[in-house]
Amino acid sequence: MRAEPTCPRCGGPLRAPGLWSNDWACAVHGTVLPRQPARRPSPEGLAAVLRDARVPLWAPWPLPPGWLVTGFLDVGDERSGARACAVALSGPGLLQGPADMLLIAEEPGVGLGAYYAGLDGFDAGKGCNDSAPHAKAQVRANGTRTHPVALWALDGGPDRAVYVGEALGIWLWTVLWPADAGVLMLDRLELLDLREPGMDLDLPYGAASPRLNE
Repeated sequence: MRAEPTCPRCGGPLRAPGLWSNDWACAVHGTVLPRQPARRPSPEGLAAVLRDARVPLWAPWPLPPGWLVTGFLDVGDERSGARACAVALSGPGLLQGPADMLLIAEEPGVGLGAYYAGLDGFDAGKGCNDSAPHAKAQVRANGTRTHPVALWALDGGPDRAVYVGEALGIWLWTVLWPADAGVLMLDRLELLDLREPGMDLDLPYGAASPRLNE
């Protein structure tokens, strides 16, 4: 049986729409969009997220050496469409051991990025645009056009590195575990929006990431 949707801001259970309300509701955060159960790392999982995506589905391409796509996540339902999307990746860290990465695109107020970043609140808040950026990404969208995106490092959970910026008017979060995996951001990531026509990439898939079920 497929798991039930949860709150994107805390991972808690939701009250489904019913006779008295058309909204999903969290006992802590009130009305929210539903975080759907993680999608498997497979062409079918990718297709399921792409079907309702209203925000970019970012993937680094080419992938860092040895890295694999390890799952997908979306927030929304058939009425709202997916207003936040995440791609999980896993691979060797540059310093030691394995590493995990989540690339999250979301509309303001959804709260998925802040949840995985380990932040209070549901948006990036202070820390963006008030200093020089700490990293940059290059995103490709609207055909072959590329756009540089400034990213700022935020203080999230002690076990992770967090970077956030804005791409195409949407929050772009990069969350990496462990914290020293943040050195991957020293090289400018080249990100593709998998919604774009012609993005029939031969993505390499690995085992499902446990990060998506946290």
